[in-house]
Amino acid sequence: MTRPRRGRIFTLVALVLAAVNLRLAVTSVGPVLTEIRDGLHMSATAAGLLTSVPVFCFASVGLLAPRAARRLGAAPVIAGGLALLTVGLAARPFAPGSALFVLFSAVALAGIALVNVLLPSIVKDHFPDQVGSVTGLYTVALNLGATTAAAATVPVTGGFGDWRLGLACWAVAALVALPPWLLMARERPATPGQSTDAAPIRVSRQPIAWALAVYFGMQSTSAYVIIGWLPQIYRDAGLSAELAGVLFATTSLLGVPLGMALSALAGRVRAQSGIAVGLGLFGVAGYFGLWMDPASAPWVCAILLGIVNTAFPLVLTMIALRGRTPAVVVRLSAFAQGVGYLIAIPGPILIGALHDATDGWKAPLAVMMGLMVPQIIAGFFAGRDRQI
Repeated sequence: MTRPRRGRIFTLVALVLAAVNLRLAVTSVGPVLTEIRDGLHMSATAAGLLTSVPVFCFASVGLLAPRAARRLGAAPVIAGGLALLTVGLAARPFAPGSALFVLFSAVALAGIALVNVLLPSIVKDHFPDQVGSVTGLYTVALNLGATTAAAATVPVTGGFGDWRLGLACWAVAALVALPPWLLMARERPATPGQSTDAAPIRVSRQPIAWALAVYFGMQSTSAYVIIGWLPQIYRDAGLSAELAGVLFATTSLLGVPLGMALSALAGRVRAQSGIAVGLGLFGVAGYFGLWMDPASAPWVCAILLGIVNTAFPLVLTMIALRGRTPAVVVRLSAFAQGVGYLIAIPGPILIGALHDATDGWKAPLAVMMGLMVPQIIAGFFAGRDRQI
C-alpha cells in the first residue's frame, strides 16, 4: 500500500466521521423535547426558536467559512467546527435555563455550518476523480448519524435515567471525529481553502451559482416540510401513529442506498440536468398522491418522497463538480448553502400556516407541488456541464 493511498484512506475516514455528526445536534432534540421543556421550564416560543436556529446558523455562519478557510486552510477550520460542535453538545444539556440551552445549541450548529460548507472542497481536492461516489458515501454517513440520534436518544435517556445525559452523550461522537482533522490541520499543505488566484472569482455573479442556490433552497424546503409535517399528514388521514412513523422512517432510510447510488451516477456523467428533473417529477407525483388521499397509497407516496429527498446528495455532488478548483468549490458551497438555507426558512412555516388557515392539507400540498416547478427548473440549469 503506497503512502498516497494510505493518505486517501485516512482522509476518507475523516470525512465519514465528520459527516456522521452533521445532523446529530438537530435530530437528537426532537425525541426528548418534552423533557427538555419540562426540565428548563421552556416556553413554546423558546421551543419554536430552537427549531428555527439550525437553518439560521447554516445560512449565516456557512457564509463565513470561505474567508476562514482562505486564512487558515480548510482542515483547520473543519477541526475548529468539530471542536465547537463538541463543546456545544456537551454544554447545552447542563444549561441552567432556556436562553443558554439555545445559545449552546447555536454554538454546536455554528460548528456544523463550517463543516457543511467545507467538506465538498475536501472531496474535490483529495478525490477529484471520485467526487460522486465519495460525496454519496459521506451523505450516507450523515443520514445514518441523523437516524441513529433520532432513534436512540430516547432509549439512551431511559438507560441513564436523565435526559441531560442522554443528550450530552452525542458529544462523544463529535469528539471521536476531531483527532483526524487535528492531524490533517497540522500538516498544513496547500489546502482547498487557500486560493492562489490573483483575482478570486465572485460566485454571486455566476448564473450557475444562483441555479445551485435555488436548487439547494427548494430541495431543503421539501425536505424540511417532509420532516416536519409528513407524519401529521398521514395521521390526519386516519393512519395510526405507529404506521405514520414507519412511513416517515421509510422516506429517511431510502436516502441511504439511493443517495449513494445517485451520487455515484451523477459523478460519472457530464451533466446532471436529467437526474435533477427526474427527481422533481418524482416529487410532483409524491405530493400529488398525498393531495389526492394520503391513506389510499401511503407506501407509494412515502417511496416517491424518499426518492425526491435524494436531491440533497445530488446538489452536494453538483457543487463539487461545478467548481474548477477546490478553492472555488469552497466559495460556491458557501454561497449555494447559505443562500439556499435562507430560501428554505419560510417553507415549513408557510405550510403550517396554510394548514391552520384552511384546516386541511389540500392547499399546503398544492403549494408543494407548485414548488417542485422552480426546483426542476433550477436543477436543469445547475446540472448543465459548466464550471466556474
